[in-house]
Amino acid sequence: MVSFTAQQIALLIQGKIEGEATAVVKQFGKIESAMPGEISFLANPKYEDFLYTTKASVIIVNESLVLKKKIAATLIRVPDAYAAFATLQTKYQEMKNENLVGIQSPSFIASTAKLGEQNFVAAFAYIGENVKTGNNVKIFPNAVIGENVSIGNNVTIHAGVIIYSDCVLGNNITIHAGSIIGSDGFGFAPNADGSYQKIPQLGNVIIEDDVEIGSNTTIDRATIGSTIIKKGVKIDNLIQIAHNVEIGENTVIAAQVGISGSTKIGKGVMMGGQSGTIGHIVIADGIKVAARAGITKDFKEAGITLSGYPAREQSAFLRAQVAQKNLPALEKRVKELEIMVQQLSQKG
Repeated sequence: MVSFTAQQIALLIQGKIEGEATAVVKQFGKIESAMPGEISFLANPKYEDFLYTTKASVIIVNESLVLKKKIAATLIRVPDAYAAFATLQTKYQEMKNENLVGIQSPSFIASTAKLGEQNFVAAFAYIGENVKTGNNVKIFPNAVIGENVSIGNNVTIHAGVIIYSDCVLGNNITIHAGSIIGSDGFGFAPNADGSYQKIPQLGNVIIEDDVEIGSNTTIDRATIGSTIIKKGVKIDNLIQIAHNVEIGENTVIAAQVGISGSTKIGKGVMMGGQSGTIGHIVIADGIKVAARAGITKDFKEAGITLSGYPAREQSAFLRAQVAQKNLPALEKRVKELEIMVQQLSQKG
């Protein structure tokens, strides 16, 4: 198990120590439940009370924090505690992965496959013909890498991931367990007798650098050409991305989103959980899609927020919600007016 002193951690995240610089930590913990030998952090003032009761040995805090009372733990002060803690976790994971090198048995690696240096292939992994990988690629148990797949440097492919033939992965990519890259798109042509004929899916999937894909997500290959996930995209668990979709740089997509075929999503888009799109539409840069919104048309104005089904700009959606809330009162008022009109008619 990897261990660090407070001094080493402070150097790593460029922080200032208050307390015992030789304090040793071996793992991470939540501030409310951390134990001796663990490191935690405080970024949200909501949790400040735990700072004075935690048993953590080392705590990363913001420079601006003013202590209300004395604490036992060693503090490391940084400009942004949340970002510093994330950096430390990343470094810790990198150090753990550095120890994973070599090829376990039984596994299958085709004779035509070319693997880079410092790679790890776990037991029961399959690597097909003409696969090429860069350096520091980690392939975990029961992963399947199809023929002619190209993988860059610093890529982690977790257990049970399947990457179909001809797909291309860049550098610094993580694909979590159970995800499928390059399966056939949902393409079927109707016949005159009511049956359907499958349309061959001859394209591939291209995943650019610095992408992370959660567990049990599916990205379909293009019918012709490529389904493209661009640089810096972050994809959560349980997401369906259909054939020929293009997702722009640094877009983030939460769980259970469905994106239909040939949709083009811009840069820096945020899609909330269970939202979805129809096919062949365009979503402009910087758009925010609220959870469970259903997008049924192009939205080409950058930076707006969409809500509801069918999705519309949030201000319009909220006005509609207010009007809907008032419908019972409006219905009552209409009935009262009908009675008044009827009474006036009888008098006339």
